[in-house]
Amino acid sequence: MGAMVVITSANVVTRYLTNVSLAFTEEYSVALMVIVALLGTALATASGRHIRIGVLVDNRSPPVRRGAEMAAMLLTMACFGILVWYGARLAYDEYDFEVLSPGLGHPNWIYTGWLPLLSLVVVLRAAGRFIRLMRGQDG
Repeated sequence: MGAMVVITSANVVTRYLTNVSLAFTEEYSVALMVIVALLGTALATASGRHIRIGVLVDNRSPPVRRGAEMAAMLLTMACFGILVWYGARLAYDEYDFEVLSPGLGHPNWIYTGWLPLLSLVVVLRAAGRFIRLMRGQDG
């Protein structure tokens, strides 16, 4: 978050003072936003603070709530598993075809490689929470 603040602030200040844009910093900002979002997703998933529709389960019995949470973890693992698979294929294709980023000309797989890697972290965190729910230790 700190790096995003510094990069974006430098861009705004430079544009305001010199009327010159540091547009190349947008690549870094976007990559950092994806990284922060996926890390936040992993943390929220592991601690049970993920987005949910509470009105459907809040007034139910504890076993029903736990079952709904377990189903949510299975769906989370499936969704982020798809992101791991297709994200890895995308990163590999960008590596194989030597795709360069439009602004800075860096290899694009450096940016897209974070998607499958951090999606795998989310899958593992959801699996850990699912196991804790099965054992009755959480939720």
